[in-house]
Amino acid sequence: MSAVHDFTESLAASHRASDLPIWEEIYRKSFPDFLAMADHRQDGEHQRAGIDRSVILENSKQIMIDEKIRWKPYPDIAVEFLSNDRTGAPGWACKPLRADYIAYAIAPLGMCYMLPVIQLQQAWARKGSLWKQTCFIVKAPNRGYTTYSAAVPVAELFAEIGRALRIPFKSMEGAA
Repeated sequence: MSAVHDFTESLAASHRASDLPIWEEIYRKSFPDFLAMADHRQDGEHQRAGIDRSVILENSKQIMIDEKIRWKPYPDIAVEFLSNDRTGAPGWACKPLRADYIAYAIAPLGMCYMLPVIQLQQAWARKGSLWKQTCFIVKAPNRGYTTYSAAVPVAELFAEIGRALRIPFKSMEGAA
């Protein structure tokens, strides 16, 4: 297991990460009609809903984003399925979220994965049990509880997210 996480230290590190210039670069590349972005680090409704930042497009559409950053060049995405093992609180892969995307940046690789929340959660619902058996389980100890994530290979996770975007239905030949 790794070092015990301290909430205050983790929050301060998260705020430092929010100030990095990479986020604007990522969002400008992700959303061609990018107009502006707003940081939601202050304690309040956005933070309680897991929203770290909103991106505003030229047509005034607002996209809500939960930001994650890793500081080691891992080849996988640590998909959090259990936020608190003491209370049983579900992780972001399986709890209701208001975020539209999880921006999952791996700093030393210079890569951010924009994970669409609905399709990510559909992928977890289909494959989570298998991933918990076949993937390395990341245990992040905190004071009084541990958070659990499955280290899912990037290609495998995106294949499942892609399946969630293709919806089969009963064909209807000659119905028009």
